Amino acid sequence: MEILAVLRTLGALAVVLGLLVGALWVVRRYDLRMPQKWLANLGDKDTTRRLELVERLSLDPRRQVVMIRRDYKEISLLIAPEGVIMLDSAPCSGAARLMDAPAKDMAE
Repeated sequence: MEILAVLRTLGALAVVLGLLVGALWVVRRYDLRMPQKWLANLGDKDTTRRLELVERLSLDPRRQVVMIRRDYKEISLLIAPEGVIMLDSAPCSGAARLMDAPAKDMAE
């Protein structure tokens, strides 16, 4: 009788692990992600973000160029296995500043 309980427990464990592996395969196969509206509700709503990813361009599977914006300044970076290299840094254009300005700053 005791062996049957152990076999039943191991069988249930195998089923649960099989379901987890199957779910992982489906997520990876179809590249499923959480909707952005759900992710937006997870963080603090009162904090203003100073850092933003503007654009990302993959050069090859191991290298990419990214443009980030920090405090009205755009910075271009090359991310590679050798390290991160800053390519360029410039102030944001006027249109980007107006689009990103909080409502309270525009009222002043």
